[in-house]
Amino acid sequence: MNLLQCEEAGRAGRAAARREQLVSVARRLFAQQGFHGTGVAQLAAESGIKVGQIYRDFVDKEAIVAAIVESDLAVFLNDQDMTRAIETRDIPALREWLREFLRCGSDGDPDPLFAEIMAEAARNARIRTIAHTINRSVSGALMRVLTALAPGAAHAEERSRLCDMILTMSAGVLYRRIGDPDFEEAETHRRLTAVLDAHIDALVIPMADPIFENSHCGFVTPR
Repeated sequence: MNLLQCEEAGRAGRAAARREQLVSVARRLFAQQGFHGTGVAQLAAESGIKVGQIYRDFVDKEAIVAAIVESDLAVFLNDQDMTRAIETRDIPALREWLREFLRCGSDGDPDPLFAEIMAEAARNARIRTIAHTINRSVSGALMRVLTALAPGAAHAEERSRLCDMILTMSAGVLYRRIGDPDFEEAETHRRLTAVLDAHIDALVIPMADPIFENSHCGFVTPR
């Protein structure tokens, strides 16, 4: 690597660190004060990054929200472990990934930023687009796992229905966690996991070959 390449790598590293610092500060302030309650001037004061530099890195606050979502999704979806399990078709690992997905974060703490994004999506088209992106990314990850568990066109409709069910259950967990102080999350997760496991069993356990049901061939499956 020559001197010019070293300088470019150094600038890129500093820019990445600066963006990461701003995203961290913005995540905290948006969660505490809301999207509208947090101005760029406050982001600059809290992060130590000048306003002009913030606008060079992010065109607006919505772009900062998009960066937060991208960072959080990478952690939540655990893409590296998921990809490894898919490539090796590690069924126990894939099933555990789905259980953790249903948990919506293992610490069980409410996520005020999630609530803020969902509320803002109702009145802000840019944030609504980000919310749609979240849904597509999450749905895509779920479908990758379900397809690894039960590949083939014959299971396509079942995979789609199960994906929709998991998304609906996990969204319910998030909203209950935020809005219901009496939410018994551990017990609810236990019950939802039992439902999920039953559906996964039905999806991945192969059906008996019809030939073994044919008594004319001399093979009769015990009942």
